[in-house]
Amino acid sequence: MEQSVLINESQLVQQAIMVLIEKLGTTDANRFLSLKSAQRLDSVLKHQTWQNMLEKESFFDDVFKNHANSVNL
Repeated sequence: MEQSVLINESQLVQQAIMVLIEKLGTTDANRFLSLKSAQRLDSVLKHQTWQNMLEKESFFDDVFKNHANSVNL
């Protein structure tokens, strides 16, 4: 069986960017990387909006009540 060796994170990022540039060109590689960043930011903003609208006491009551019920089963 062949063993694989993991490369460090900075090498991984560098190699991945080089492959993107090689296959897509610099413009489309940058577009792709920007899309991923924008998508992640969008999910963070959605989560922050959800947190701001959350009724925390009611939420915690539901979570811990359900947790207590599953532990007692």
